[in-house]
Amino acid sequence: MKRSLFALALAGVLLLSGSPSHAQQEIIFGITANPGSLQQVTAAEFVRRANERLGDLAQVVLFDAGQLGNDKELLQKLKIGSVHIALPSSIMSSISGSYGIFDMPFIIKDREHLSRVEEAVFWPTLAPALERNGYKVLGLWENGIRHVTNDVRPIVVPSDLEGLKIRTPRSTWRIKMFSEWGANPTPMSFSEVFVALQTGVIDGQENPLTNIHAAKFQEVQQYLSMTGHVYTPAYPTVGLAAWNRFGTEITSVLEEIARDVQGFAREKGAADDQALLASLTEAGIQVNDADRAAFVTASTPIYEQFAVEVDGGQEMIDRVLSLAE
Repeated sequence: MKRSLFALALAGVLLLSGSPSHAQQEIIFGITANPGSLQQVTAAEFVRRANERLGDLAQVVLFDAGQLGNDKELLQKLKIGSVHIALPSSIMSSISGSYGIFDMPFIIKDREHLSRVEEAVFWPTLAPALERNGYKVLGLWENGIRHVTNDVRPIVVPSDLEGLKIRTPRSTWRIKMFSEWGANPTPMSFSEVFVALQTGVIDGQENPLTNIHAAKFQEVQQYLSMTGHVYTPAYPTVGLAAWNRFGTEITSVLEEIARDVQGFAREKGAADDQALLASLTEAGIQVNDADRAAFVTASTPIYEQFAVEVDGGQEMIDRVLSLAE
């Protein structure tokens, strides 16, 4: 939903200055994901459910496709209150290093494993860590299982990435991962990736199938290699300062709906994977399976670095791995 910049600014002024009781508060939800992607569909479902419950108290308004900025900019806007909810994913490890646990290659076995990690690790440890940085996470949604596309050759083993310019999010651990595998990682905002692929600025990128399909990367990429190297959550997040001004009538609804939508996101993500792969194949992209064992072996140094560089890193790795069965 697009609004004028004046309307957006006015909404922020009303919210932050304490609007009259008869004025409906407008809650600005900015995301970078494109229409049709899992993140965007999940965000839209959250907005629908939240607005039904909020009634005349407030209205959540969704701005997708990076209309309000990239993830870094949106996190900054959460702090000042000009945006009230955002949906960061991989960038979260730049706010709190412990979130890099989700960037450890192959550490999340499947969605059932994630549910156990959520209960035992995410809410007790990771969510409070974010609050110490001025943010509050409302739920653990899904970005998806990541795979590699490129326009040079199929990727079967890590050495096939040697020398390729691969776009990554601005995630320290994703950059280290692809460097370790021999690629030249190129951090870049998602909104810039299609043109960079089209013009040959980069050779490839890595993303869940839902993002690859929604962004139409199959139009500018020849190969899709099913590496499944990372399962990436998405985190509906608010700035604590603005959040504390909403009032409990509003915040209790937003928190409850954000948790409820988690199940929707994971169920839809699982259901969409097969259909999206078929659609991408029909579009002409060449699909191959990667050698998972070779990638797992090549990833050992990433785990070793995380254990050393992040406080409690080894304990967190051990805890997450212990929940895999």
